[in-house]
Order: sequence, then structure tokens, then C-alpha cells
Amino acid sequence: MNISFSSIVLPRSGSLVVTATQGGVLSKTAQEADRKCGGAISRAIKAGRFEGKSEQALELLSPSGIAVARILVVGMGKPGELNALNTEKAGAMIFDRLGMSGEKQVSVAIDEIAKCPLKAEQVAAHIAAGARSRSYRFDKYRTKLKDSDKPSLSKLTVMCAKTAPARAAYASLEPVLNGVNAARDLVNEPANALFPTEFVKRARALGKLGLKVEVLNEAQMAKLGMGAILAVGQGSSKESQLVVLKWMGAPKSKKPPLALVGKGVCFDTGGISLKPGAGMGDMKGDMGGAAAVFGTMAALAGRRARANVIGVLACVENMPGPDAQRPGDIITSMSGQTIEVLNTDAEGRLILADAMTYVQRKYKPSAVIDLATLTGAITIALGDAHAGLFSNHDALCGQLDAAGKAVGETVWRMPMGSQYDSKIKSKFADMQNIANSPGAGSITAAQFLLRFIENNTPWAHLDIAGVAWTGDAKPSWGTGFGVRILNRLIADNYEE
Repeated sequence: MNISFSSIVLPRSGSLVVTATQGGVLSKTAQEADRKCGGAISRAIKAGRFEGKSEQALELLSPSGIAVARILVVGMGKPGELNALNTEKAGAMIFDRLGMSGEKQVSVAIDEIAKCPLKAEQVAAHIAAGARSRSYRFDKYRTKLKDSDKPSLSKLTVMCAKTAPARAAYASLEPVLNGVNAARDLVNEPANALFPTEFVKRARALGKLGLKVEVLNEAQMAKLGMGAILAVGQGSSKESQLVVLKWMGAPKSKKPPLALVGKGVCFDTGGISLKPGAGMGDMKGDMGGAAAVFGTMAALAGRRARANVIGVLACVENMPGPDAQRPGDIITSMSGQTIEVLNTDAEGRLILADAMTYVQRKYKPSAVIDLATLTGAITIALGDAHAGLFSNHDALCGQLDAAGKAVGETVWRMPMGSQYDSKIKSKFADMQNIANSPGAGSITAAQFLLRFIENNTPWAHLDIAGVAWTGDAKPSWGTGFGVRILNRLIADNYEE
């Protein structure tokens, strides 16, 4: 979909979108359109239940007196509460209502809103961003789509008084949108198309944005003693890979970089501890954490963020091949700690352990944040409303919470402590990879990861198993969760 910006002129074709605030107060352009069509908008508001609330819309088809096919009035809510997030929701709603309607061109008029904390050009940019985000589709494998099943909307023009600032504001948002869509693409891909070496290929392509890309193969990981990540992948014919993405946007900074680590299990059968067949196809998305880090690094490079960030993608397949690790095996991680593997389906924490050890020892980061579709237990606790947040550092938790609320990727802090840590005590090794009693599965997984944080480095773990993909596939099965919250965290706290 092509997005452009122009000054406000009532269009002579296509559809017109105008706004109203709570109480049914029409914008200046909406009032002008209402006069042109003989008060049809005002009558429709009185006849219906449209109040201008956020996420409300009113549609008029073939209005007389004005040369457009339809008018869509979008509710913006209370002016004083308008922010970037609910403005983008309004943009998404515009695409929802008109994207498949048969309309090809839509013009959205954004007037200055009294008592609104955002300028009209900022509203215009976020309206465009919301529509662009909602327009995402993953149709590359569909060969027989009917025209009626394809989006008809090909051109969105956002009109406001100050087009240059609006265009510039949207340009600053576009790299993040690109990063989110890149993460969605990765999660949506089938596992026969996206396996560890293919992930590497796509990561190397980020070099064109200015990222430095390094890759460790199995031989290199073996030399470093990464027994945990290698154990997970040893049942697959696809070689495991560790990808390091470096964005050094503040080359003169003396501060250590931030480290982002993503779980990249490109397909998870559960290994010898085989998962049930029902729903196993969704395990193509078990690399959602690595996808989020990939998308975040692309966004940082795309917008030239003034921060130094290291992204690590631990990419493996967990397969039940003849060489697969077995329940009861004891492995040695890069940290030197030994792990008794009681369940081969608790594999994500194993690859994160080595990836976190590697990034800490090589780059001495200021903080480590890992993202992983780690446990089904987190979906029982939080559903699809929040990601689970676990941490050893209150300030980092506060920063993540604030960033998540600002962009609509919310997190909920979960408890940790010695009473949970004792549940992963092993009879034969330094620890075991699952708890010795049922319950608190997400917490004991986080306690496992904490054992690989060295020198009290600030650390946060986001369990995104409930939010990395969605059942209704709207706008996409893969959500790209993680890119927005990490980008905002870095923008607010790590840029110089």
C-alpha cells in the first residue's frame, strides 16, 4: 500500500475519512463534508450510537453532494487522552474498514484537535503507521487467492496542514514498522523454508543496513564449549548456528553495549520427549524471540539509533533423530555448569544459557535482555494479554514496563526467589532443566536462566509464548511482539 501526505482538499474520488472526538464533535473537514452532503453526517450520528469514542466508526455510502464513494467518520476519543498508541489503533481501524472494501484510494483528513497533546502532523504520521501495520499480510505461499480475498486499497493519502513535518514524522516510524514486519515474516515462515542456515542468510542481508554480522558454526561453538546449544541441535540434520548482530550507533560512547538474546528454535518437536501431534505445527514459531531481536536490530539500524547494541540469535532445530539427546543426559554448558536434561522439550533455556554466557564474556554488556517463547505455563498465567517479565533488576523492569505500555506490548512482572530455585536442584549435576515438582513452570525456567547471569549483570527475561503469535491471524499469525518494546526501551534509556 502506497502512503503519501498532502494538504487538506476534499477529494474528487475514492473514499474520505474524517475524524470526530468524544461527544460526536466533528473535525473542521468533517463539518465541511457534512455541509457538502446536506447534513448527512450529522443525521447519521443522531440516528445511530456513534459518540466519537476511540475505536468507533460510522460509514456513509454514496453520500450526495460530494464526489466520494463513501465517508468514514473515525472516533478519536477524548482529545486530552489522545496519544501515539490509540492514534495508531485508529489508523488500523481505517484499514480494517476499507482495506478489503473494494475501494482503491482513501484520503484521510487530519485537522488540529483542540486540547490534544499531539500536533496534527504527529497524528497524521501515527494514523499512517497504524494503517501500514494493519495492512501486513503473509500471502507468499498462496497461489489461488481470488481478487475478492485480496486487499483492494492500494493508496492511502493522509492530509494535514503541515505535510513536511508529517512526512518526516512518518519516516522516523517506518524503520520500526519494517522491523516488526521482518519479525512477522520470520515467525510466519514454515520450518522447511526457515531453518538455522536460512536464518543466517537472512541475518547476513541486514549488513546492507550497516549492521555487522558474525556467525558461529557448530565447530566454532564446540571450541568455545557450548555444550548446551549443541546438545539441543544434535538430533537434527540442520546444523545449529549462533548469529551475532552488532549495531554500534554511538562509536564514541564509553558505556558497555546492551545485549539482546533471542531463542531461535526454528522447529521444536520436543525431541525425544515428543510433543503431542495436535498443534505441533505452531512450533515453526518457536523462534519468535530470535525474530524479535532480528527485527529490533533492523529497526535500530534503519533509524540510525545512537546506541550500541549486540543482538544474539541462537538458531537450532530440536528433532528426535538417532543422535538426539536423551532424557537423563548430563551436558556441560559454556559457563562450565553441568545440566541434567530430564525433558528434551525444555530446550529453549539450554540454548539461551550458552548464548547469554557468550555475549557476557565477549562484550561485557551493561544489561542482558532475552526473549523466548519459553513456556506454555506463561499462557496459563497471563494468556495473550501480557508477556511474562522476570528480572534481577528493579530499574530495568521499570523501564521495560514503561516502554511496553507506551507501544502496546505490555509485560507483567512475575516473582522469583530461592524457593523456586531449589526446584531445579539435580541429584547428579549442578542443576536440572525442569523442576522436580509441578507448578510454576515459567518461574523455574527463569530461575534456570538466572544461573547463567554473571557478575550481577542487570538481566530481564521476557517469556513471549502467549504473545508471539495469535489465534485470529489478524493482522498476522506472527505478531512481531518484542520489536516495539525493545526499540522504545532503547530510545528512552540507551541512546546518547
